[in-house]
Amino acid sequence: MGGGFWARRSAALYLAAWLMLGLMLAGLLSATGGSGLAASLLFALPLVLVYAAVCGFSAYYLCRAYPLGRKSTPAVLGVFFLTAVCAALLWCAAASGWAAWWQWLAPQGQGQAVAMSRPLTAVMFGVGVLLYGMTACAHYLALEFERARGLERRELELKLLAQDAELRMLRTQVDPHFLFNSLNSISALTAIDAGAARDMTLQLAGFFRQTLGLEAHRKVTVAQEVELVERFVAIEQVRFGPRLGTERHVDKQAEACLLPPMILQPLVENAVKHGIGQLLDGGMVRVHVERAGSQLRLRVENDVDPDGSGGAAGGGIGLANVRARLLAEYGTQASVHAARVENIFRVELVLPADTGE
Repeated sequence: MGGGFWARRSAALYLAAWLMLGLMLAGLLSATGGSGLAASLLFALPLVLVYAAVCGFSAYYLCRAYPLGRKSTPAVLGVFFLTAVCAALLWCAAASGWAAWWQWLAPQGQGQAVAMSRPLTAVMFGVGVLLYGMTACAHYLALEFERARGLERRELELKLLAQDAELRMLRTQVDPHFLFNSLNSISALTAIDAGAARDMTLQLAGFFRQTLGLEAHRKVTVAQEVELVERFVAIEQVRFGPRLGTERHVDKQAEACLLPPMILQPLVENAVKHGIGQLLDGGMVRVHVERAGSQLRLRVENDVDPDGSGGAAGGGIGLANVRARLLAEYGTQASVHAARVENIFRVELVLPADTGE
């Protein structure tokens, strides 16, 4: 639909330009050749429109056959010069025949028909060569524009494929121990609490079903991302029990904001694995999301061992992946800050507040 619209508009602009040339030629003939305005119009407009079609189709196929950069410049110039000369000669011959025909048909006593004199023939020949060259240049510009749009489209497609591959890689990086430990917990619960085992199985299935339905180039709302995090935490809480405490605060104004999928989940996974998992008495994981004007702020905090370094949470694969994805998606508009403050490890994301409106 879009391509058809552009094609129709280009054709209309092309014909309009040639009609203007036809009107200018008719005015010149009427002013200098002594023929009437009506006779000049009847002579000039059909000739110009026919030549427009000849130049358009001929130059188009020659530009396709002799693309710039693939053929030598002298060869391209030579082919177009010879073709322009032949087209201009044929145009002059057609003009002579057209003028002779109108002189034969013109009734006596009415406006004098156009006569093809040598100066007029020379002028039309020169103009014909020039117009053919200009048409060829316009076609080359259009082909270069089409090529640039194609490269831009392919670049966008490759970027989307890279984002999808990155998201698939992120799915495979979901800690295998998380899956194995969850299955072991389910196995243990079946003999103790069949209901809890069933609930955990449903949570695990829901988590993986939701992650498999995500696409990297389609953003999700904050509410959907937080729901994914809650599924992950619910599964981990079965394994850690009271050792894993959670706090969540999501600003109502932030729930509808869009962000790349699986941005928070790797940070929460790092917090559980490298933070709470290293504490004998457990600790808290806090998720805070708020909208501050045109910015969306997301913060994940977790308790860490006072005597340790905080694990690898500051340099883990999950955090590095989040940094790379935000950089690719938002550039300098987004930022990631990770730091340990006393016994708290904190990761804060700042990105544009996009609601899709």
